[in-house]
Amino acid sequence: MTENNVGITGFHAHVYFDIATREAASRVREGLGANFDVQLGRWHEKPIGPHPQSMYQVAFAPDQFAKVVPWLMLHREGLDILVHPLTGDDVADHTDHSLWLGNKLDLNIHVLKQISTKL
Repeated sequence: MTENNVGITGFHAHVYFDIATREAASRVREGLGANFDVQLGRWHEKPIGPHPQSMYQVAFAPDQFAKVVPWLMLHREGLDILVHPLTGDDVADHTDHSLWLGNKLDLNIHVLKQISTKL
């Protein structure tokens, strides 16, 4: 771990889609899987957790950030994407520490706050 990412154990990108953009989301997913060392999560066809619409998650290590995020910037096909670090503070990771490609969606942070108080 370098000084620049102290406390960051990994990253998630959440790629949001709907019925009209599912094919674009599939192409982005295929590109990520073919070009990078990432873990592709399941397709979620309805809102789940704090996420307000259908999405899939892409997990990647800190050393992949400089490769994955610029690629997403150029190849996101108009999709909205949340990128956030994994620091152990889910609420801050999804809010204060996050970045958005496209539109910033309203997350249900209440769900994350409930989870963190149960831990």
